Amino acid sequence: MYFAALLARTEDGWEASDTELDDVETLSDLTDLAREASVDEDTVLVYIEQEDAWFGVVRVDGEEDPRIYVSDASAAARSSYGEILLTDELLGREPGAEDEIAALEELVDLDGTEDGEPERTAPAADDQDDAPDPDAVPAGPIGELGVLADLGMSEKELLTLQTDALAEIAEAVGAAEVLESVR
Repeated sequence: MYFAALLARTEDGWEASDTELDDVETLSDLTDLAREASVDEDTVLVYIEQEDAWFGVVRVDGEEDPRIYVSDASAAARSSYGEILLTDELLGREPGAEDEIAALEELVDLDGTEDGEPERTAPAADDQDDAPDPDAVPAGPIGELGVLADLGMSEKELLTLQTDALAEIAEAVGAAEVLESVR
């Protein structure tokens, strides 16, 4: 089960709304959604949570690039909404490299066999190379730990959040009451 909310800062405090992510397919879509909720290009926090598995916070300040924190990258990678947040940049990958490799594999048979040749069997487990997988998603938190520091939640506090993280974030930034109105 997922829950998503937008917290938009205004001159009178925070405005909260739950949001549907059905039409959101990319980080750009999510950023556009946040900017639409913004008042005078002020800060908007997008919170996404998969119950008891992971949560993510995307901070959008005006036209600046979004700042992202994900509590557990490997859990988020198994989620369609989590994949939106786990950009190549956040994961330290070459942008678009995965798409290029997939396109090449579609065009060319890269398994080393020619048409009609039998496929080679995989090497035994003890023969496998112990090199780390460059496409593996790290377990644990990833992203900008200081994403909420100037709003009242330190890096250490963010790292220790477990269940009901949204309530604790809302409390720290001063949006607890408005958040409760949309929950």
